[in-house]
Amino acid sequence: MMKVVLCTFLILLLIPFSQAFSAEVTDTPSTLTVFLDKENIHVYQDSDGYTVVVGIVKNNNSQTAIKNVEIQVKFFDEFSFTPLEIVKGNTTLEVITKNGESTFSIISKTPNPEITDASVSLLGFDPSSEKSPGLTVYSTDVFLDKSFKFSGVLQNGGAPSSNTKVHLAFYDGFEPPRILSVSTIELGNVDLNTDVSFELDEEINSRAVGFFLFAESSVFISDLVDVGITESRIPNKLVTISNVSVEDTSGNKLSELRVGSQANIKSETLIQFAADEESNETAYTYYVQVRESGESPYVEYVGTFDGRFIGTGQEIQTIDWIPEKAGLYFIETFVWDRNNIPIADQGPFVLVIIN
Repeated sequence: MMKVVLCTFLILLLIPFSQAFSAEVTDTPSTLTVFLDKENIHVYQDSDGYTVVVGIVKNNNSQTAIKNVEIQVKFFDEFSFTPLEIVKGNTTLEVITKNGESTFSIISKTPNPEITDASVSLLGFDPSSEKSPGLTVYSTDVFLDKSFKFSGVLQNGGAPSSNTKVHLAFYDGFEPPRILSVSTIELGNVDLNTDVSFELDEEINSRAVGFFLFAESSVFISDLVDVGITESRIPNKLVTISNVSVEDTSGNKLSELRVGSQANIKSETLIQFAADEESNETAYTYYVQVRESGESPYVEYVGTFDGRFIGTGQEIQTIDWIPEKAGLYFIETFVWDRNNIPIADQGPFVLVIIN
């Protein structure tokens, strides 16, 4: 019987973070060949009260793969510069290929409610020989109801393999997507020219809209497979987002703003039917994400608005924003219920220039 190891627990809190949590990345300037992706490091508290740090390490070296990637996380409270705990861990993949990347997940030693901060640093790594792409993974079934049920197949066509593992890295609907958790299925020894079935039946974060599926053994790796959790497996959308605009404090619509000036991001939402028929109410959280355009978009701002639909009809949401950096930005909007499940398709994109 396969042994299933969850690299992270069920995550209760998600982007935007609670004000009680933040993360600092140190010793990882973007000019380095190997570095922590500072835009994709997130701090959560799991269902048992442990603090979890999830992120990505990138290897931009086109000549050399790396191994033994060690990451250190210092957990702090809000009062002291002395860490409550120091935990070291490694990336999900033992070997990160040339121009490749790997997730990591590090959890605090104790379920300490005083932890409010995490400082993440890359301690070191070693050069490695490249692993050959001798593994193939694909999904055979994905089903999401009260829990996530997944089955797939690993094909080993290279040579007998040991320490074979399949990984699922779940991500949310933001752009670029944010890694929520990583689950690992241990398959152990796999013979040559063998197909091995595997499955996972666990609760996952309800904001997951898909996952990256990949595998690694002692000598082989697989390609990364992007598996979506399709609309048919997500509850029907109750709400439609429309007429997203940027306005000044006088209500004039804008396409350009100045750094430091206050603006209002405004949109309309139309609810088709109430989620709770008995109370005729639908509690929701409205999210705005402002991200810089480009190949590696920088997230400038994430804002939230908590509201409650009464019956059906239309409502207007407004979130204040003060831009801090010049550039061209996309404004994205989302509506989720209080169980962190999307109840609307993403709103229309809006472009704004910051001078």
